Amino acid sequence: MKLYDLAQNYAQLLEMAEEMESDALVDTLQSLEDAIEEKVENIAKLIRNLEADAKIIKEEEQRLAERRRAIEAKVDKLKTYLQEQLETAGLQKVKRPTITVAIQVNPPSVDVIDETAIPSDFLIPQPSKLDKKSILERLKNGEAIPGVTLKQTKGVRIR
Repeated sequence: MKLYDLAQNYAQLLEMAEEMESDALVDTLQSLEDAIEEKVENIAKLIRNLEADAKIIKEEEQRLAERRRAIEAKVDKLKTYLQEQLETAGLQKVKRPTITVAIQVNPPSVDVIDETAIPSDFLIPQPSKLDKKSILERLKNGEAIPGVTLKQTKGVRIR
Protein backbone atom coordinates (compact mmCIF):
# COMPACT_ATOMS: atom_id res chain seq x y z
CA MET A 1 0.00 0.00 0.00
CA LYS A 2 1.26 3.51 -0.83
CA LEU A 3 2.04 6.10 1.84
CA TYR A 4 -0.64 8.33 0.35
CA ASP A 5 -3.25 5.57 0.79
CA LEU A 6 -2.11 4.85 4.34
CA ALA A 7 -2.37 8.52 5.27
CA GLN A 8 -5.89 8.67 3.80
CA ASN A 9 -6.91 5.52 5.69
CA TYR A 10 -5.52 6.98 8.89
CA ALA A 11 -7.52 10.20 8.41
CA GLN A 12 -10.70 8.23 7.65
CA LEU A 13 -10.17 6.05 10.72
CA LEU A 14 -9.83 9.12 12.92
CA GLU A 15 -13.15 10.40 11.55
CA MET A 16 -14.84 7.07 12.38
CA ALA A 17 -13.21 6.84 15.83
CA GLU A 18 -16.36 7.84 17.74
CA GLU A 19 -18.34 4.90 16.32
CA MET A 20 -15.71 2.17 16.95
CA GLU A 21 -15.00 0.24 20.11
CA SER A 22 -11.88 1.46 21.88
CA ASP A 23 -9.94 -1.86 21.63
CA ALA A 24 -10.62 -2.21 17.90
CA LEU A 25 -9.74 1.45 17.35
CA VAL A 26 -6.42 1.12 19.20
CA ASP A 27 -5.47 -2.05 17.29
CA THR A 28 -6.38 -0.53 13.92
CA LEU A 29 -4.58 2.74 14.70
CA GLN A 30 -1.48 0.82 15.81
CA SER A 31 -1.36 -1.30 12.62
CA LEU A 32 -1.84 1.76 10.40
CA GLU A 33 0.74 3.73 12.36
CA ASP A 34 3.26 0.89 12.07
CA ALA A 35 2.66 0.66 8.31
CA ILE A 36 3.02 4.43 7.89
CA GLU A 37 6.21 4.53 9.97
CA GLU A 38 7.69 1.69 7.91
CA LYS A 39 6.86 3.48 4.65
CA VAL A 40 8.28 6.75 6.00
CA GLU A 41 11.48 4.96 7.02
CA ASN A 42 11.85 3.35 3.59
CA ILE A 43 11.24 6.64 1.78
CA ALA A 44 13.73 8.41 4.07
CA LYS A 45 16.33 5.73 3.27
CA LEU A 46 15.66 6.19 -0.45
CA ILE A 47 16.13 9.95 -0.03
CA ARG A 48 19.45 9.36 1.75
CA ASN A 49 20.63 7.09 -1.08
CA LEU A 50 19.64 9.63 -3.73
CA GLU A 51 21.35 12.44 -1.81
CA ALA A 52 24.52 10.33 -1.60
CA ASP A 53 24.34 9.64 -5.34
CA ALA A 54 23.88 13.36 -6.06
CA LYS A 55 26.88 14.21 -3.85
CA ILE A 56 29.09 11.66 -5.61
CA ILE A 57 27.99 12.97 -9.01
CA LYS A 58 28.70 16.57 -7.94
CA GLU A 59 32.18 15.60 -6.72
CA GLU A 60 32.81 13.75 -9.97
CA GLU A 61 31.65 16.82 -11.95
CA GLN A 62 34.15 18.95 -10.00
CA ARG A 63 36.94 16.42 -10.54
CA LEU A 64 36.20 16.25 -14.26
CA ALA A 65 36.01 20.05 -14.53
CA GLU A 66 39.45 20.33 -12.89
CA ARG A 67 40.80 17.68 -15.24
CA ARG A 68 39.27 19.50 -18.24
CA ARG A 69 40.86 22.81 -17.13
CA ALA A 70 44.25 21.11 -16.75
CA ILE A 71 43.98 19.58 -20.23
CA GLU A 72 42.87 22.93 -21.72
CA ALA A 73 45.86 24.65 -20.07
CA LYS A 74 48.18 22.01 -21.51
CA VAL A 75 46.66 22.54 -24.98
CA ASP A 76 47.18 26.33 -24.67
CA LYS A 77 50.82 25.85 -23.61
CA LEU A 78 51.47 23.45 -26.47
CA LYS A 79 49.87 25.84 -29.00
CA THR A 80 52.00 28.71 -27.69
CA TYR A 81 55.11 26.54 -27.87
CA LEU A 82 54.24 25.41 -31.40
CA GLN A 83 53.62 28.99 -32.55
CA GLU A 84 56.93 30.19 -31.02
CA GLN A 85 58.84 27.39 -32.73
CA LEU A 86 57.19 28.02 -36.12
CA GLU A 87 57.93 31.76 -35.85
CA THR A 88 61.53 31.06 -34.80
CA ALA A 89 61.93 28.79 -37.82
CA GLY A 90 60.32 31.42 -40.08
CA LEU A 91 57.47 29.10 -41.10
CA GLN A 92 53.84 30.19 -41.54
CA LYS A 93 52.55 26.78 -42.50
CA VAL A 94 53.57 23.14 -42.21
CA LYS A 95 51.63 20.73 -44.39
CA ARG A 96 51.94 17.00 -43.79
CA PRO A 97 49.90 14.07 -45.21
CA THR A 98 47.69 13.80 -42.12
CA ILE A 99 47.66 17.33 -40.72
CA THR A 100 48.30 20.97 -41.58
CA VAL A 101 49.52 23.48 -39.00
CA ALA A 102 49.47 27.21 -39.82
CA ILE A 103 49.85 30.48 -37.97
CA GLN A 104 46.77 32.62 -38.59
CA VAL A 105 45.83 36.17 -37.72
CA ASN A 106 42.95 36.16 -35.22
CA PRO A 107 40.04 38.62 -35.48
CA PRO A 108 40.54 41.89 -33.58
CA SER A 109 39.43 42.07 -29.95
CA VAL A 110 39.21 44.78 -27.28
CA ASP A 111 41.94 45.01 -24.65
CA VAL A 112 40.73 47.15 -21.71
CA ILE A 113 43.62 49.07 -20.18
CA ASP A 114 41.73 51.50 -17.88
CA GLU A 115 38.01 50.85 -17.40
CA THR A 116 37.48 54.17 -15.58
CA ALA A 117 38.60 56.14 -18.65
CA ILE A 118 35.97 54.58 -20.92
CA PRO A 119 33.02 56.93 -21.72
CA SER A 120 29.71 56.03 -20.08
CA ASP A 121 28.15 55.48 -23.53
CA PHE A 122 29.86 52.09 -23.54
CA LEU A 123 28.61 50.95 -20.13
CA ILE A 124 25.70 48.53 -20.01
CA PRO A 125 23.32 49.30 -17.12
CA GLN A 126 22.84 46.38 -14.76
CA PRO A 127 19.51 45.57 -13.11
CA SER A 128 19.35 46.30 -9.39
CA LYS A 129 19.49 43.34 -7.05
CA LEU A 130 17.68 42.91 -3.72
CA ASP A 131 19.73 42.50 -0.56
CA LYS A 132 17.55 39.71 0.88
CA LYS A 133 19.87 39.12 3.85
CA SER A 134 19.46 42.72 4.98
CA ILE A 135 15.69 42.57 4.45
CA LEU A 136 15.46 39.32 6.46
CA GLU A 137 17.49 40.80 9.31
CA ARG A 138 15.27 43.89 9.52
CA LEU A 139 12.06 41.84 9.33
CA LYS A 140 13.34 39.63 12.17
CA ASN A 141 13.93 42.78 14.21
CA GLY A 142 10.27 43.74 13.77
CA GLU A 143 10.70 46.41 11.11
CA ALA A 144 7.93 46.67 8.50
CA ILE A 145 9.21 46.84 4.94
CA PRO A 146 6.73 47.53 2.12
CA GLY A 147 6.46 44.79 -0.51
CA VAL A 148 7.79 41.92 1.61
CA THR A 149 6.68 39.67 4.42
CA LEU A 150 8.50 37.25 6.67
CA LYS A 151 7.79 33.68 5.55
CA GLN A 152 8.34 30.53 7.61
CA THR A 153 8.17 27.23 5.74
CA LYS A 154 8.38 23.59 6.80
CA GLY A 155 10.53 20.87 5.36
CA VAL A 156 11.54 17.27 5.99
CA ARG A 157 14.79 16.70 7.84
CA ILE A 158 16.28 13.22 7.90
CA ARG A 159 18.81 12.44 10.62
